Amino acid sequence: MSTLVLIRHGQSQWNLENRFTGWTDVSLTPAGRADAVLTGKNLQDLRFDVVFLSRLVRAKQTLEGIQEGYGSLTVPVFEDSALNERHYGDLQGLNKAETIKKYGAEQVHLWRRSYAVRPPHGESIEDCERRAWPFFRQYILPWVASGKNVLLIAHGNSLRPIFKNLDGMSEGDAAVLEINCSVPYVYLCEGERVTKKEIRTVAGMEVKGTAKVA
Repeated sequence: MSTLVLIRHGQSQWNLENRFTGWTDVSLTPAGRADAVLTGKNLQDLRFDVVFLSRLVRAKQTLEGIQEGYGSLTVPVFEDSALNERHYGDLQGLNKAETIKKYGAEQVHLWRRSYAVRPPHGESIEDCERRAWPFFRQYILPWVASGKNVLLIAHGNSLRPIFKNLDGMSEGDAAVLEINCSVPYVYLCEGERVTKKEIRTVAGMEVKGTAKVA
């Protein structure tokens, strides 16, 4: 039996500003950092053997917050750009509301929540699957299959393909899946087979999705 925990990074400054972030290296907000610390405390009942994360700073800062809340988490850490957020191309840095005014709500929704449509000069979620899922199968799944406990910190659009394959979701359902910041998605596995899934509630969390808790 092994445990796999998937976590989307904490709220970033561009999440707060409602801007397309993609591969732009944007730091966490104070709320995002505080939530990551709470997540670390929430995970204290689990023991980890290895951590995987993207090369973007918001993932690294989320791990730092989790380490602070968790206590001693001295395990190997592997970073790879295969786990990076999708590249949003020409939309990176643009305010989402202003982008809707410019291109229309239907087109922006298509860029964001269809599986295969790319934004201009950017990646689709399907493109993310082509890099994130093979990386998961080659480098992460062997740890899980051998009974090791894995913590994975990535991004909404690099996690969607992983959830899709672990949960047997359709492309359409995966594309519109809401993945909250800093929330632990905990899978119990026997070999490569998922036997149980839990989405944990973290008490005191400031951010839901990418916005402040109402």
